[in-house]
Amino acid sequence: MGTRTLIRNGLVITASDEIHADVLIEDGRIAALAAAGTPAAEAFSAETVLDATGKYVIPGGVDGHTHMEMPFGGTYAADTFETGTRAAAWGGTTTIVDFAIQSVGGALREGLDAWHQKAEGNCAIDYGFHMIVSDVNQETLKEMDLLVEEGVTSFKQFMAYPGVFYSDDGQILRAMQRAAENGGLIMMHAENGIAIDVLVEQALARGETDPRYHGEVRKALLEAEATHRAIKLAQVAGAPLYVVHVSAQEAVAELTRARDEGLNVFGETCPQYLFLSTDNLAEPGFEGAKYVCSTPLRPQEHQAALWRGLRTNDLQVVSTDHCPFCFSGQKELGLGDFSKIPNGMPGVENRMDLLHQAVVDGHISRRRWIEIACATPARMFGMYPKKGTIAPGADADVVIYDPNAEQVISAETHHMNVDYSAYEGKRITGRVETVLSRGVPVITEREYTGHAGHGVYTPRSTCQYLT
Repeated sequence: MGTRTLIRNGLVITASDEIHADVLIEDGRIAALAAAGTPAAEAFSAETVLDATGKYVIPGGVDGHTHMEMPFGGTYAADTFETGTRAAAWGGTTTIVDFAIQSVGGALREGLDAWHQKAEGNCAIDYGFHMIVSDVNQETLKEMDLLVEEGVTSFKQFMAYPGVFYSDDGQILRAMQRAAENGGLIMMHAENGIAIDVLVEQALARGETDPRYHGEVRKALLEAEATHRAIKLAQVAGAPLYVVHVSAQEAVAELTRARDEGLNVFGETCPQYLFLSTDNLAEPGFEGAKYVCSTPLRPQEHQAALWRGLRTNDLQVVSTDHCPFCFSGQKELGLGDFSKIPNGMPGVENRMDLLHQAVVDGHISRRRWIEIACATPARMFGMYPKKGTIAPGADADVVIYDPNAEQVISAETHHMNVDYSAYEGKRITGRVETVLSRGVPVITEREYTGHAGHGVYTPRSTCQYLT
């Protein structure tokens, strides 16, 4: 026997529409929508009826950039797949795409298998994988073809972190050429890591060791230069390019120029760049270490360019780059040397709420909120319309959202496995009330009703966002 759930009286918001409609869910999928009060809606019946009067009914969020259990700088990201996906659900996100890592000298398959092992049976919500390519060679290039066929359709490369993940221009070009053939999408961490390492060395020699210098050495111009170079390499290869965690207005300008030329070049930014700045990195004592991530936080004036990019669609996606390290015992590894502070911030639980606050503040519209947080990431990474929308046939990943509830973000109340919040004390309007993942309640009226193992691995098709 199938199970049916009916969500009545809410304002259904997707990337394209806002409509007062009732939503019928059957066997984990959206079965039908009908305008509230119409005969069609009145004919709906279900075992479970949820009243969404005065609330929004939105698709579950798709966070296309997370790092659960990621090894970095001699430690590991503090969230496991279990704690991280549970926190994501609390924040209205119902799908994550995490990064499996190829070790230098190892096969892509080994890295992917290791990440499957970490995630399988532990996730509260659905998940997929991108592949970090750390070692481009003939075998790696062949493996890329196989991974695309089985639903791992995006590959991340780094122009930063020499000696760890770094790829030189030749390796990047080869991977891009392969992606142009097999339909894969190259995701790029665009910072000139070779030049940055020189500036790090010089800063430390001058005795500049505090967290704020992390932002000063990772210059906006070196993000822009790398972004420009990545675009040109992609153009030579005839491949699409997705630039991750764009933080600098100069990098946005490079993406805008490329898109004006009609290139398949895309950009993602993150809440930390929209709401935080170098003022946070400069907090007294060692507090700034909480905000060390790469690309780094920028001076506040960069935020206007990021918001404008989101409005003009020169930036298409907001993901979190969720990579949490506890302040105590992890961030403290960099006491006296900013270059040893693990790079990463917690945020998977806060994204949907912070972007709703952006709606309240007038930066973006409600539909654009859903577009950049749900629909476009699903299309970018080959999961639409299964994910990212509310439409017949889509997975019933649905959030009932109270747009008027007020909350204060705090480490005391969040569910991420980390001992601080990057947004401690921030007052925001809007809060997740109920979350369904494939029709199953994971959050029920602000109570966690999900369980590890409900979330399933989601193979992906190739990018659906190409022009």
